[in-house]
Amino acid sequence: MQRHYLGNSNLEVSAIGLGSMPMSAIYGDFDEGEATATIHQAIDLGINFIDTAQGYANGENEAFLGRVLQGQHEQVVLATKFGNIRLADGSRILDGRPEHVGPACEESLDRLNVGVIDLLYLHRVDPNIPLEDTVGAMARLVEQGKVLHLGLCEIDEDALRRACSVHPITALQSEYSLWTRDPEKDVLVACQTLGVGFVAFSPLGRGFLTGGFSTVQNIAENDRRRIMPRFQDDNLRHNAVMLESVREVADNKGCTMAQIALAWLLNNDHEITPIPGTKKREHLELNAQAANLTLSSDELEILDNAFPPGSVAGERFAVIGEKAK
Repeated sequence: MQRHYLGNSNLEVSAIGLGSMPMSAIYGDFDEGEATATIHQAIDLGINFIDTAQGYANGENEAFLGRVLQGQHEQVVLATKFGNIRLADGSRILDGRPEHVGPACEESLDRLNVGVIDLLYLHRVDPNIPLEDTVGAMARLVEQGKVLHLGLCEIDEDALRRACSVHPITALQSEYSLWTRDPEKDVLVACQTLGVGFVAFSPLGRGFLTGGFSTVQNIAENDRRRIMPRFQDDNLRHNAVMLESVREVADNKGCTMAQIALAWLLNNDHEITPIPGTKKREHLELNAQAANLTLSSDELEILDNAFPPGSVAGERFAVIGEKAK
């Protein structure tokens, strides 16, 4: 697996990472044994960039990784996030208070069973707290040797510049895929200009770009996608029409639709590090192969034209109190 540095930092990560959110029964049930084997297989394949968050199952996801990676922490770059607390009803509380940053980090260190966090993100900006204050508190964690690199999630160009004025930001993580192209407005250019690595979560459109969903009835009752607007039947039918171009390109190249969606990101003019989430080894192995897939200019144009910005039906999130990942 090829590797590169995130932005101008010395943090070297695999071209494709692994998102661990599906390993918390967020997208239906999961087999802990298979999830454990998937993480070990990722390391064997050279995938060293693993992403989690305090907000995934209220810390259980971090604790799971802490158990699975015992004795293997030096082989991976472990990224986690804080400041996005999910409540029982599905809503969330955003907490970017400076006094919350240190305790949140300590909790993650304990659950992950590590002495230092490679990359700590602010999961979402707290609108009630100046971003500079939150980043300043995060910077103190770097000074204390508890965190090596800082990141931010789902922010715009102005916020990124403000954060960088306080402390170097290694990575900006946002949703980016063929059907979510918001970062193209200004964030990708800003990252390149400021030397910040761009990490794409949900690069497979939460599974939509794999071609596995034709109706909301295909989604399990305990799967969060069942309430997401883009997966409702009317929207899904509209979006499925655009998906046919991805299917055609995949058929012509003899690969999967997921691989095409990942290759579209990896063949971008800007350096993108996708972190597709999966809980199964078979999906992981196929995703990893996308790192070796080259798309022609004609194929990239077909894909770009299939999903023009703003053409997808439905919002990204169901609104329950606050929008949440």
